[in-house]
Amino acid sequence: MRRITTRSKPRPLRKAKKRRKSTLAKKSDRGRKKPAPNPALAGVRPPPDRGKRGEKALGHLLRQAQAASRLALERAFEGLGVTPPQFAVLAMLKAHPGLSGADLARGTLLTPQTVGVIIRNLERDRAIRKTPHPVHGRVLQWTLTRHGLGLLGKCRRHVLALERRLVAGLSAKSQVTVRRWLSKTAADLQQDR
Repeated sequence: MRRITTRSKPRPLRKAKKRRKSTLAKKSDRGRKKPAPNPALAGVRPPPDRGKRGEKALGHLLRQAQAASRLALERAFEGLGVTPPQFAVLAMLKAHPGLSGADLARGTLLTPQTVGVIIRNLERDRAIRKTPHPVHGRVLQWTLTRHGLGLLGKCRRHVLALERRLVAGLSAKSQVTVRRWLSKTAADLQQDR
């Protein structure tokens, strides 16, 4: 015989257990952007001299000055189709013809990969040409072409104009002091590598 049972009360539903977020999930939530509380302020950045690291931090001020001067050069070079790193490679080859890609990377403080791209672009634009090294068959030496020399001359006019802006208001003695300090700082910090 089959037993039939009836219940007067329905069975209560089980409550779903609350899952705790793992530490990784919590950390990933931190990286997500939260909407700006005031839409009118969305996208507003603090002025460059009010950074969190302090407006008096020397390294921060040097970085700001370097970024501003690089941006000014990029804008000046736009009509020439040259970038500041390309200018650095052209200038290095003018001073030291026959350098290899590795030598150019060391001399310009750029990565070998970046110099490889720059070399390909400058060679495509006929500003530089390659010749095999007389002793080491795999090493290529790079030199400026006539077109490259002309391009470098045009770039240098823009660089000199920027330099005049940078030293405006400085006495000759102050200019020497600043140049020596920057050179010494670069040399000292490169020794730490």
